[in-house]
Amino acid sequence: MAEFRRIALPGNGPEDVVCLPDGRVITGLDDGRLIAVDPNTDGVEVLADTAGHLLGLEVLPDGSVVMCDHDRGVLHLEGGRGRPTVMVDVVDDRPLRFASNVVAAADGTLYISASSQRYTIDNWRSDLIEHAGSGRLIRRQSDGKVETLLHDLQFANGLVLAPDESFVLIAETGASRITRYWLTGERRGETEVVIDGLPGYPDNLTIGSDGLIWCALAAPRNPVLEGIHKLPIRARKVLARVPERLGPSPEDVVWVIAFDFDGNLVHDIKPKGVDYTFVTSVAERDGVLYFGTIVDNALGVYTPD
Repeated sequence: MAEFRRIALPGNGPEDVVCLPDGRVITGLDDGRLIAVDPNTDGVEVLADTAGHLLGLEVLPDGSVVMCDHDRGVLHLEGGRGRPTVMVDVVDDRPLRFASNVVAAADGTLYISASSQRYTIDNWRSDLIEHAGSGRLIRRQSDGKVETLLHDLQFANGLVLAPDESFVLIAETGASRITRYWLTGERRGETEVVIDGLPGYPDNLTIGSDGLIWCALAAPRNPVLEGIHKLPIRARKVLARVPERLGPSPEDVVWVIAFDFDGNLVHDIKPKGVDYTFVTSVAERDGVLYFGTIVDNALGVYTPD
């Protein structure tokens, strides 16, 4: 039988979840605290406090953590705890805001998604309505050099680096697709759509212990929002500024999928009747799924049939 339970947290908005080798799960809260959760005891330990708003996380081989802080940029927490240092806070001569996700290559190179240059996380709905595509893929090399690799992405979000580091996959939430950017080989610098027309809006991506790419679908595609996207940009800009209560709202659902590196769907999981919604991240370990969200103060733990 499938099982679901909640692990209460001392704060809100565990947007990303990452499994640690010791069996714990780390997540960041919207007040800047990085916490580790023991699924066996539901115990919570605070590892750091950025005083910002944490989003995507990446654990490095040495146990240190790279964190996307919406307010402060990309931060590094050495030794798993303590005071984080800033790695990237300026890109293209502008402060980095809304850094969403990060993955690290073996040589220390970081690939970073920035969702929007026009809106903050408090106004993420406005970005999806305006549909102007100001998301970016950014690279920070191990020597500290920072450059933008891709512009005009539709709310760039989750990232996964290929095991051979030949490409990076990007979840474009606003376009309901997964895009590949080639890093090496004859196609270096080129992009292609790997999965198009997803039935929901993809958020964070992770590689599970099963070798599959797990993707959180925050909500099913909204026909009202899809209709707005067909309007002229001037009309979309006007609609992006209407009060939230009057705009399209996401449907309450728990939905995650898994696919291989060729884009073939392997799992499509949509549990019913669980006390959770708007899943922004999923991490798989030994068949157990850990959910994160921006609208609750708990992690979800789900064991499928």
